[in-house]
Amino acid sequence: MELSRKLLEEAVSRKVLEAHQAAALWEYLEERHTETPSFRAAHILFYLGGAVALGAMSLFMNVGWEQHGPGALLVIASCYCLLAIGLTEWLLRRRQLRLPAGITAALAVVMVPLMTYAVQRLSGFWPEADSHGMTYRDFHFLIDWRWVFMEAATIAVGVVTLYRYRLPFIVLPLAVAGWYLSMDLAPFLWGGDHFYYWSDKGKWTSVVTGLAMLVIAVLVDIRTRRRPDFAFWVYLAGVAAFWGGLTALDSHNEWSKLVYCGINVLMVALGAALIRRVFVLFGALGVSIYLGHLSYEVFKDSMLFPAVLAAMGLAVIAAGIYWQRNQRAIGARLRHFCPQALREVIELT
Repeated sequence: MELSRKLLEEAVSRKVLEAHQAAALWEYLEERHTETPSFRAAHILFYLGGAVALGAMSLFMNVGWEQHGPGALLVIASCYCLLAIGLTEWLLRRRQLRLPAGITAALAVVMVPLMTYAVQRLSGFWPEADSHGMTYRDFHFLIDWRWVFMEAATIAVGVVTLYRYRLPFIVLPLAVAGWYLSMDLAPFLWGGDHFYYWSDKGKWTSVVTGLAMLVIAVLVDIRTRRRPDFAFWVYLAGVAAFWGGLTALDSHNEWSKLVYCGINVLMVALGAALIRRVFVLFGALGVSIYLGHLSYEVFKDSMLFPAVLAAMGLAVIAAGIYWQRNQRAIGARLRHFCPQALREVIELT
């Protein structure tokens, strides 16, 4: 049930609460709601702006930046980093806006790999003749051990930034840097020099890394008890890494595709048990991909398949109705398989 101002007024009229208690409670809830990420218009604009800024300084960096040389690159990246830190201090100390401050702090952390890359170029650690023609843009697409120093520096600076500001969004670049680090260490396990993320080696590395990140997210959940929710971004990065690698793997028979569907169904159940929508979202998407495969490949010319699929859809709706009526009991049964410490955290949510 969603608590509203009207419900509080009704509670006052029935003498459940005093008027001053209801006013104080509503003021407290509004303050908490402002700091909690949600689908409010302002929060959507914060995240949209943050996504554009983070993407501009990471995924969409082009070779044009490197034409000015590593020295200019270091100066420009450092200026952006200092600007982001200044904005963070202003938003947090002067305006008490924690959500946008977290985004600008994350932007400062995102500049660290570019600054480290420029220092490497300047020091001759990574001479052009030995770089296989790679540029900073390849950092997001190509697996190579040379990126490890950039990722280690990002994690170190990210931890210090998180310790100073205690803002959950800073965990996002930390989680991504950890994923990149595991991928770039993969050549030591697989052999060879470098390979792409979308190769079979890269996909399997992503699956294993995603699972490891999910274990870390659970530990963070238990440690912080979701106040504030530092684990959310680790869950998101872990599920994306695991599910993305799993979905991209080539499955050459129907049994492996059925196993893929089963894993996605388990993700939906896990999301319900942990009260984490990210599992449900990716799991439902995976089940939809499998059903699409059945429709377009296995039962391409079958007249019966649409009717069976419609029946399955109605069955899912019926399951949803049953779930809604018995949500507490079902959730309790699912959480029975969770460790005691994690169950205590979930029950506080």
